[in-house]
Amino acid sequence: MLEQITCPADLRRLSYDQLNSLSSDIRQFIVDTVEENGGHLGSNLGVVELTIALHRVFDSPRDILLWDTGHQAYVHKMLTGRLGDFKTLRKGGGLSGYPSRSESEHDWIENSHASTALSYAFGLATAQESDIGEGRRVIAVIGDGALTGGMAFEGLNNLGHSGSNAIIILNDNGRSYAPTVSLLSDSLKKLRNNPKYLEQQEKIESKVKSLLPSREVLGLSVERAIDAAKAAVREIWDPTSFFEDLGIRYNGPFDGHNIEGLEKALRNASGFEGPTVIHVLTEKGRGYGPAENDPIKRLHDIGAPKPGSYTAAFTEILIKEAENHPELVAITAAMPDSTGLLPFSERFPDRFFDVGIAEQHATTAAAGMAMGGLRPVIAVYATFLNRAFDQVSFDVALHEQPVIFCIDRAGITGPDGASHHGLLDMVLLTKVPGMTMFAPSSYQELQQMFSDALKITSGPVAIRYPRTPAPSVPETEVGSGLNARMVSEGSDICILSVGKMLETAISASEKLQQQGRSVSVWDVRAVSPLDSKMIAAAHNHSLVVTLEDGIVEGGIGSSIANHLRDLNGPAPTIITKGVPVSFVDQGNPEDLLSELGLDCDGIVKTILEADL
Repeated sequence: MLEQITCPADLRRLSYDQLNSLSSDIRQFIVDTVEENGGHLGSNLGVVELTIALHRVFDSPRDILLWDTGHQAYVHKMLTGRLGDFKTLRKGGGLSGYPSRSESEHDWIENSHASTALSYAFGLATAQESDIGEGRRVIAVIGDGALTGGMAFEGLNNLGHSGSNAIIILNDNGRSYAPTVSLLSDSLKKLRNNPKYLEQQEKIESKVKSLLPSREVLGLSVERAIDAAKAAVREIWDPTSFFEDLGIRYNGPFDGHNIEGLEKALRNASGFEGPTVIHVLTEKGRGYGPAENDPIKRLHDIGAPKPGSYTAAFTEILIKEAENHPELVAITAAMPDSTGLLPFSERFPDRFFDVGIAEQHATTAAAGMAMGGLRPVIAVYATFLNRAFDQVSFDVALHEQPVIFCIDRAGITGPDGASHHGLLDMVLLTKVPGMTMFAPSSYQELQQMFSDALKITSGPVAIRYPRTPAPSVPETEVGSGLNARMVSEGSDICILSVGKMLETAISASEKLQQQGRSVSVWDVRAVSPLDSKMIAAAHNHSLVVTLEDGIVEGGIGSSIANHLRDLNGPAPTIITKGVPVSFVDQGNPEDLLSELGLDCDGIVKTILEADL
């Protein structure tokens, strides 16, 4: 049946029994695809019926469907003509794991970072209501913890204040990556966990209808009376009436796996003026036993920190140092598992803080903790730390607070595409006054750098590391402090390598030496401040090549080049190699680096062409 759905209109010809069968087919297809390609599993299994109902009630792409976060849009993609492309999901040149404007007219936004859809919705609704508007309906699906992000609250505030015509689907599965953390989620949980609520709501609605004259006689008064009765029940279980205080009509909660009931709720919402929230209760990972039995993530995505990874090295040293430093605390923005903090949270539950999808808040809160004598460690993906650059600079660094940022998934990450590569962290953070920044090249280097970071109390420290496996090296190949480490010594060419690029630099140097070139290789280690001894040694070569898996313009190579030119005597020829200022597509990380000329062959070719 799934293969017969080529566009949303095909769904409207099916009976509810057929739709239930289709839902089962979709779930099996998702499981099979994600097991093969990786990706987001539990979040998509939970929105099958909701997505079907949305596409039966609304007319996409005429009606504007926004997904927040975009990783829950697999079903939407299947139902909008892309089923045949799912074998390429998250592969180079294939189907994106998120909505993509370049893929389909049904995708309005590439929304892979959470908590943004309500701001998009406010902007689009404003445009539709303007003199040049086309009267399109705007529907934003927000879930998987995205409502814990501050930007979502800003969007709600403006939607309520303006009275914009937008329908907000609150996909409440009680989780983000892990169980959702917020006061609002606690309020919603009162409804979710109280079986009497839906029962009482249905009884009162039925009673009011039986007592009042027909809708034809009193018109909207019946509907208003029913709404008032529902509101009274809500006040019993949820006294804060959060949404209505913001000027947003609230309806729900509704069973997110009952297509017929969802359609009725959505059609009713379409008749309202102003912003409306439809609160939908879904089960993350529904229909797949392993996901339903996963107490933490409901198999939100496939893949966890692996033994021998940089993330595993971080977990190990964090717990080790925490045993000796009672002031050490750890913070995550809704990603305790993926950043390697779960073992820490189990060992030190009182010293672990999950603040929800709120990187800005996490950063400023860490500054406050540091001011109070604690030693906070923020574990965060490089791409998500971009959101908190203002707080890093002015709340942490300006106040000279010793917050440690452990930045996972730095550099070219692979299958999640342009929005998930961690390419800006070195360009941005090395421009923050007082920031010390490390880039480890091995499992052992990361642990050494973390221990050294604890000794730095004059300001913030950042340690950035990739998603790829961490090489294991002997103690003799581990540096210390802010010193760079010389790997090999030569006289003609000097390669200065940042972080994971060291293995490639060594391979390139070996090839060059086979061709008679004399090559020095340095592991830069501390990218800010740079080691002056390394700079002086590099200055003695005729050609200096820098390697980094971040944006090259304004990056570490650029900084090294400036230092070299400042020294007395003729400056060597300098080549800086890294990632261009561009949005890099998804793909295998090694393939992407090769395309960028950042593999062994690309580096050798560059050097041979320059070393005439």
